[in-house]
Amino acid sequence: MEVNTMGNQGCSEPLIQDTATKLFQTAALLLGDESEAVQLVEETMSAAEVDPCADGTQAQLVLQNQLVEAAVRTLSVRDPGSFAVAASITGNPLCIDDDDLSASGVSPAQLSQLLEGGGRGQLRDWLEHLPASQRVIFVERALLKQNNALAAEVLRAGGGENAAGWTAEKVSEAFRQALCSLATSLVHSGTAVPAV
Repeated sequence: MEVNTMGNQGCSEPLIQDTATKLFQTAALLLGDESEAVQLVEETMSAAEVDPCADGTQAQLVLQNQLVEAAVRTLSVRDPGSFAVAASITGNPLCIDDDDLSASGVSPAQLSQLLEGGGRGQLRDWLEHLPASQRVIFVERALLKQNNALAAEVLRAGGGENAAGWTAEKVSEAFRQALCSLATSLVHSGTAVPAV
C-alpha cells in the first residue's frame, strides 16, 4: 500500500509506513475486507488535518479515531440500523463481571498471538460473526485500548442518529458480550493459545 500524503510535510518514510500499516490492520479488522481497508486508509490519510511530523503518536491517535469513525459510517451504510443501541441485558447475566480483557480469561499474550501470530485468521473469522457494533467496540477496546467513553463517542459520531444512545455503560456491556463470545470461541476451537 502506497501512501504519500503525509510525505509532503517532511515526515520520515518509516513513520508514514508505520502509521499506514497500523491503520490498515485496524481497518481490515473493522471492515473484514482488505480492499475496502486500503481505500479507507488512503481516504483517512489524504483527508488528515494533523501534522504527523510534529507529534507522530498524537497524529496516529487522531488518524485512528478518524478511521474508526469512517469505518462505522461504512458499516452503517452496509447495514442500516446496525449501530442502534440494544436494550440492557436482564435475566441472562453476562459470563464476566468486568470489562477488562483478562476477566474473560484471555491474556494479553493470547490476544497478541491472535493479532500478530498464527491465530490471526481465527480472530478475523470470529470478528466476522459479531454484530457490527460489537465488532467495532471490541476493536476499539481490546486492540486500540480506548476507554468506554471514547468508544461511545466514536460510535455516536460515525453511526448516525441510530447510534445516539451509546454511553460508556452500553459500550462496557457490549464489550463484555464480545469477550464472552471470544472466550467461548477459543474454548470450542481447542486452539486457544496457552497463557504465558
